Amino acid sequence: MSIRKFLAAAVLTLLTVISKPAFAESVLRVVPLNELKILDPIWTTAYSTRDHGYLVYDTLFGMDENFRPQSQMVEKWSVSGDQLTWTFVLREGLKWSDGSAVTAEDCVASLRRWAARDTQGQILASWL
Repeated sequence: MSIRKFLAAAVLTLLTVISKPAFAESVLRVVPLNELKILDPIWTTAYSTRDHGYLVYDTLFGMDENFRPQSQMVEKWSVSGDQLTWTFVLREGLKWSDGSAVTAEDCVASLRRWAARDTQGQILASWL
């Protein structure tokens, strides 16, 4: 490579780095396996919809890198001595996309909606 080509490449690289906005490092670019046709993970078994759901929707609990449950929407929880009653307290400040507050009733409605379609959720539905 000639010195002229090397200097041209260095200048181009420098201009590219300088011209990028400061937030560019926080942009996540994803190439999905297939086209996302259904946004609601309850109505399909497509992995692309499931993955999209995990990226954009909150859940009461999520899994960490070691597959241990970690609270996401839940601030604290308790279990009764007989382990039949579980009480969850939602974090302050949870909001819908329109700015309205997320309520416990919203969470119960979402769990019932999921339980009606998912075989694992049908057991839970009897407790709600």
